[in-house]
Amino acid sequence: MRDADWRVALTRPADRVPHLMADLLGWLENTDAHPLVASCVFHYELEFIHPFADGNGRMGRLWQTLILRKWKQLLAYLPVETMIRERQEEYYRVLTEADERSDATPFIEFMLSALRDAIHEASSTDQANDYVTDQVALLIEAIGINELGSTDLIKAIGLSHLPTFRKNYLNPALEGGLLERTQPGSPRSPTQRYRLTDRGRRWLKQLKDKAR
Repeated sequence: MRDADWRVALTRPADRVPHLMADLLGWLENTDAHPLVASCVFHYELEFIHPFADGNGRMGRLWQTLILRKWKQLLAYLPVETMIRERQEEYYRVLTEADERSDATPFIEFMLSALRDAIHEASSTDQANDYVTDQVALLIEAIGINELGSTDLIKAIGLSHLPTFRKNYLNPALEGGLLERTQPGSPRSPTQRYRLTDRGRRWLKQLKDKAR
């Protein structure tokens, strides 16, 4: 994405870093690249310049978040740091690949894909939260990683009235996509069990993370 002189300059002494950073910031100010792409390019180039003895990765991710926030304020809440931590091995692999090719494209493609997934997950979590009443939250926590039938679930949350359980707990969790049947084709089966969906597991994980 940048010219060849940029990379040649990086073989020069550390006193070139202020000039390189000024050049990068000037590029950011004047580029007509889409903000999503520009944020990825800036992130990569900052890692390539490596202006600090430590913390370059965190600074690159912070700058990317700031660039995205300037474009769309809601993007300031994207969990970029968490997103990278969960894909750390691939993150460093594409950084190395981009360096070897002298081409930021692999890193840009990786980051755009990761951002897309983060936006999708954030959207799914927001939709899930619409269904998480106190009763549904109690049900999700009661199931955890298990597969339980109605009888065991009622006992786990301290209820005894089946219609109340279905109306206020089970049905809202199913409708919200937080819970699923193990036998979806036989909803009235006596061996029917219930388990968390991916959305339900994400919600439970988010709840546990907040409690730490």
